[in-house]
Amino acid sequence: MKFTEKDLQTISRKGISKEKLARQLEMLRDGFPYLKIEGPAVVGHGITRPSPEMEERSIRIWDEYLNAGGTVQKMVPASGAASRMFKNLFAFLEGKKERPSDDFMKEFFSSIGRFAFFSPLNFVCMEKYGKSVYTLIGEGRYKDVVRALIMQDGLNYGQLPKALLLFHKTLGGARTAIEEHLAEGAEYAAGKKGDVKVHFTVSDEHQPLAEARIEEIQGIMENETGKKFDISFSVQKPSTDTVAANSDGTPYREEGELFFRPGGHGALIENLNDLDADVIFIKNVDNVVPDALREPTVRAKKMLGGILVATKQKINEYCRRLDEGLPSEEEMNDMLAFLREVLCVENDFASKMLPIDKAAYLLRKFNRPLRVCGMVINEGEPGGGPFMVYSPDGTVQPQILESTQLDPRHEKKLLKEASHFNPVDLVVSIRNWKGEKFNLSEYVDPSTGFISQKSRGGNEIKALELPGLWNGAMSDWNTIFVEVPAETFNPVKTVNDLLRGAHQPS
Repeated sequence: MKFTEKDLQTISRKGISKEKLARQLEMLRDGFPYLKIEGPAVVGHGITRPSPEMEERSIRIWDEYLNAGGTVQKMVPASGAASRMFKNLFAFLEGKKERPSDDFMKEFFSSIGRFAFFSPLNFVCMEKYGKSVYTLIGEGRYKDVVRALIMQDGLNYGQLPKALLLFHKTLGGARTAIEEHLAEGAEYAAGKKGDVKVHFTVSDEHQPLAEARIEEIQGIMENETGKKFDISFSVQKPSTDTVAANSDGTPYREEGELFFRPGGHGALIENLNDLDADVIFIKNVDNVVPDALREPTVRAKKMLGGILVATKQKINEYCRRLDEGLPSEEEMNDMLAFLREVLCVENDFASKMLPIDKAAYLLRKFNRPLRVCGMVINEGEPGGGPFMVYSPDGTVQPQILESTQLDPRHEKKLLKEASHFNPVDLVVSIRNWKGEKFNLSEYVDPSTGFISQKSRGGNEIKALELPGLWNGAMSDWNTIFVEVPAETFNPVKTVNDLLRGAHQPS
């Protein structure tokens, strides 16, 4: 199709090429193929259930790695407002009823004093209305309390990112999610000199607020943890935005200009690509717990880190040997066994290859970014999970998939058979055996995006979601799934999740 001069100006401003725009419109028009699935990854076939001995050994390896001066960073995707976390409160505010009538809102008000944000909420209510939270509730002014919490002239929690919300009470105060990530990182990601590198991805509008909060609390957190924090931020790049389309696949425009949306968390592969550390932990912003409940998380993180370090050392050894010249048949058989038994990359043709082709295949499979992913037993949480998936070259390897990537004809059966859930608990290595950084964009499978239907100003539009950060954006990575305790997964999807035991310090 032909683009207008205004179109060309828009994409030039965003750093998007005409070819990339044309590909996006083609995807919106034609959709995406479903992946070919062998089946869910389960313990013994794609997922490792560590023994106590394996856990202790891996933790020891991780501690030795840190003491030897290994470089570590923690990445926390923290983009976007927390509006979905308060959707029940917005619905109550916009509804006709003046008093809570459903279980969710009844629990919210009956337990309001248990929230870490209660004290500032009470202060705002006194400032706005001249009355405390409990007085307002006693007078039936429930909506005024909600307004004070989520609206812009109050605490504005409906528009702030989760990173800046007060999650947990502490002795004499409260901590935001961003502070809890610093406290957590101090326990397993501190370098030899006691420095902790933490990177947050935020939206443009929230970066100044996040930086101001860090400036306010960094010294306090360093005193409490005895560690020094090296904190950085990045925003989702405009060049990763995706164009929207009308229902017929033609470009959607507003006031004659192409309309773009953020391309989803998969766009953050570019942010990850810019980080510079040997080992990087990735974890969602809302999955944190107070100090007293953190031990299972810290042990699991160290275990995953130790497994990554030990696996990476073996991969580097194999890559060096393959680079030196043609290994013996016995050596390559050992490498194939490692590929199959540790990395769970399976095929029925590699053993029949000519030696020179087999060596090239092994080097291609080993010389990729590596991730070790914690998996928890599925207890009905919505979201992605671990599967064994066919790659374009015919091999089967572990992948994290969302339900949108599954053929609807088999989706229910596959999800029913799936035993584990992806809590977004990753530790990754993004350097090759020579210590050079991989270009992570080369390991993305562009065919694993998906299309969602959105409403915009009364118009139904198609939105293009890029391959997810831990889904298709890491499609061609070496992947190890490891079972971790359920106690390590404590997401906050709604405000009332903060009332769960995992978020209530004893």
